Amino acid sequence: MSSARNLITDVPGLKIGNASDKDLKSGATVLLPEEPAVASVAIHGGAPGTREIALLEPEQTVEKIDAIVLAGGSAFGLDAGAGVQGRLADLGYGFAVGPVRVPIVPTAILFDLLNGGDKSWGQAAPYRDLGRSALDAVAYDFALGSVGAGTGATTANLKGGLGSASQKLDNGITVGAIVAVNALGRATIGDSAHFWAAPFEVGDEFGGRGMAVPFPQDAVDVRTKLDALKAGANTTIAAVATDAVLTKGEAKRLAVMAHDGLARALWPAHTPLDGDLVFALSTGQRNLENGLEDMVRLGAASASCLARAIARGIYNATPAEEDPVPTWQQKFGP
Repeated sequence: MSSARNLITDVPGLKIGNASDKDLKSGATVLLPEEPAVASVAIHGGAPGTREIALLEPEQTVEKIDAIVLAGGSAFGLDAGAGVQGRLADLGYGFAVGPVRVPIVPTAILFDLLNGGDKSWGQAAPYRDLGRSALDAVAYDFALGSVGAGTGATTANLKGGLGSASQKLDNGITVGAIVAVNALGRATIGDSAHFWAAPFEVGDEFGGRGMAVPFPQDAVDVRTKLDALKAGANTTIAAVATDAVLTKGEAKRLAVMAHDGLARALWPAHTPLDGDLVFALSTGQRNLENGLEDMVRLGAASASCLARAIARGIYNATPAEEDPVPTWQQKFGP
């Protein structure tokens, strides 16, 4: 079942901040743990855009991160991580190297440069400022849909968005997911209003439509942004978090398992033109009591939360001028 807010911030020790520029039709999202957190990453798409990613592999020296950033803007959006890093340095965060502290801020971006927004920023892209603004806005409650990194996101047939969901396991451990959905493919089954993530829905958190019955004949047809000549305007970036105490190796496995939720919620997924990426982080407040058994359940819950978060991001998207595709609400109603 979902936790109190049904947001990733139900995981104790974690806040989220969003910044959006409606004219730009883009934005940034910051995940800020209250204490440095163990983290890793799994990248299964063929076109990722990242910053400070190699250090998240289990064999690398740095054990914990200070923040994670998701941003629009393609490679320009990587500046959002620099903005967050600079602000955190001012606040005294960071990996200690003698008298110097270096904030560790892994960052992933999605491509939203063809969504109709004003991208005429010249030599100074706005993402450094958007990153700082998102960090300054961190809180336990935050909006879903066309906000933060999901501000200008799209899928093949519907506007994308920022989604989140959470679950509390019966052993007391909490897991949550946050995602900016900008997929090459679709989150809905064929041309219907039904989400691929329907089997995981809790209540009516994304409309309560359930699975499509009868199942559309075109359900598994491969229909993508390539049909509209928008190749490259893609990538779904996400993070899952838990209060369970994890090693970097266990966080890596959690990120890998969470990708199952992405594959269950989007068709197709993990393509050569998506940069599909999932971070996993641990705020380290509850011990795993049953080792591998708990990891299996935690990984399954992370996948379920990510699938639900993807559908919630699209369900809550709101329209803007010059959108290339409609929102779910515009096309199918509440």
